[in-house]
Amino acid sequence: MDLFAKFREDRGPLGKWSRMAHGYYTFPKLEGELGSRMTFNGKEMIVWSVNNYLGLGNHPEVRKVDEEASRDWGLAYPMGSRMMSGESKYHEQLEEELADFVSKEEVMLLNFGYQGIMSVIDALLGRKDIVVYDKDCHACIYDGIRMHIGKRLPFEHNDIDSFEKQIKKAAVIAEETGGGILVISEGVFGMRGEQGILKEIAALKKEYNFRMLIDDAHGFGTLGATGAGAGEEQGVQDEIDLYFSTFAKSMASIGAFIGGDKEIIEYLRYNVRSQIFAKSLPMPLTIGNIKRLELLRTKPELKEKLWANVNRLQSGLRENGFDLGTTTSCVTPVYMHGSVEEALVLVKDLRENHNIFCSVVVYPVIPKGMILLRLIPTAAHTFEDIDLTIKAFSTVSEKLKSGVYRKQAELVKPE
Repeated sequence: MDLFAKFREDRGPLGKWSRMAHGYYTFPKLEGELGSRMTFNGKEMIVWSVNNYLGLGNHPEVRKVDEEASRDWGLAYPMGSRMMSGESKYHEQLEEELADFVSKEEVMLLNFGYQGIMSVIDALLGRKDIVVYDKDCHACIYDGIRMHIGKRLPFEHNDIDSFEKQIKKAAVIAEETGGGILVISEGVFGMRGEQGILKEIAALKKEYNFRMLIDDAHGFGTLGATGAGAGEEQGVQDEIDLYFSTFAKSMASIGAFIGGDKEIIEYLRYNVRSQIFAKSLPMPLTIGNIKRLELLRTKPELKEKLWANVNRLQSGLRENGFDLGTTTSCVTPVYMHGSVEEALVLVKDLRENHNIFCSVVVYPVIPKGMILLRLIPTAAHTFEDIDLTIKAFSTVSEKLKSGVYRKQAELVKPE
């Protein structure tokens, strides 16, 4: 059989919608200056789908440094991987400042978050080792775990009893194989907004002899007294053996990092394949990230403004009867009941009649019959943006409950 023949019959659970969704629901084009209001299909929208937590993406000081670094260095420099010819004092400076900020002995830069954590997991785990992980971990973690040929033990999301059951099983296997145990969870789960149960997991480290790898993409810069993340927020940063985050959220940039004890980071430098065999992070991004980190550290008012917006948005939605689940972070999920087709009609109404742009999540990512509207508040949003959004959500929610969208949804069919 021709390898490609099967794709004509089955384009996948999301792919089946591609022909009618592409360019509007999927792969939409947001245009104009990056901020809380952008242009979509020629209309100004209040945008809740950009991971620009601290508003640094369009901060004037950041834009100035980005421009100067691009002019001075270009995008090509440095050429080659860092191991061979792509090292610079700026890469080292960024690593040193990050290590100090997240209270780790040493940090290693990664070109991308998704690719980076996959390769880190691959480098850490041998065939005798066991990985224990939260079932709700991000796709990048799942893809890293899929490369592991040893034992893989998932535990129920944020369920310490389920975790302890699996870690006991892992300990028995480790005794038999002579391997070690790696536990993976997240500082903040990006879909639901819940913080991971880091404190509860860390409390069991001595009893079961495991190491912790935490992906804190949504916690870095937003949680903790200084913004150092979920570990700082929960008082267990020292218990996290490997702390990972991306620059794509609070730093509004490209790249990522992994921090830990010096000897482990040194091992990773010489064994993480996606960095050994890939070009070094370009100089404008490296220097731009140094500036972003400086602002993150020295301007606490950015995080304060972010949380003022988060609190106003989340309290306002709850006061109007919306279900936000158990979020304990900036991520603001709004749960409703309806079909995929109703979700598409609802989102179109929000965009066309209320000028609200937010991401919608439906089956198979969440259970059938559920609609999740995911809002990402930022320091760039205004109270006016928030109040208009809550008002619009109240209007579309009533339409959904009354069956207005159900009738319109009959016309929405995948091709």
